[in-house]
Amino acid sequence: MAKFWQISFQIHMNWMADANQRLEFLAAQAASAKESIALVSPEMPLRANLSVLDNIALIPQYRANLTYDKAADLAWDLLAAAGYQDSFAKRDPDLSHAERFVAKLLRAAIGAPPIILIDRPAMLLPDTHYPPFLRALLKNLVNYLNDCRIIDYQWNKPLYDVEFAQAELIQPH
Repeated sequence: MAKFWQISFQIHMNWMADANQRLEFLAAQAASAKESIALVSPEMPLRANLSVLDNIALIPQYRANLTYDKAADLAWDLLAAAGYQDSFAKRDPDLSHAERFVAKLLRAAIGAPPIILIDRPAMLLPDTHYPPFLRALLKNLVNYLNDCRIIDYQWNKPLYDVEFAQAELIQPH
C-alpha cells in the first residue's frame, strides 16, 4: 500500500502575546498557504458518532476516494505509531483528553498536509503536562508528519524545555 507521507519533519514554535495575535496569526497562515493546512484545535471537534478509527479514516475516504478498508488501514498504522491502538473503538464522549488530542492530531496527519497547526495545546490537554507529552508523541509520529507548528501563548514558554524545539532531536528514521 502506498504511503501518503513525505519525510522531512520540522517543529516550529509560535509564541503569541494574546488571543488577538493568535487569531491574526491563524488568519495569516490560512491566507498565505499555497497548500492545505490541517488544524488541531479545541474548535475542531471529532465526530461524536464515530469511533476514533472512523474519525481518522474519514479524511482519506473523502479526500483521496479510498475505500473504508484502505483508509482504516492507514488510520490503524497511525494509531499504532502513536501507541494508541487501544482507543480505536472509543467515541468522543468516552475519550480522555490525551486520547482525544491524539485522535485529532492523527485525523490531521492522515491527509499528509504540508503543515499541521496545533493551536493551544494546553486547552486540548488540560490534565497533562503537555510539552513532554507532545514531544514524545511527535517523536513517535516523525515518519508521518511534515511541518508541525505549535501555537501557544508566551506565558507558557517556560513549560517547554530547550530540547523541545530542537529539530535535530526529532529526525525521521
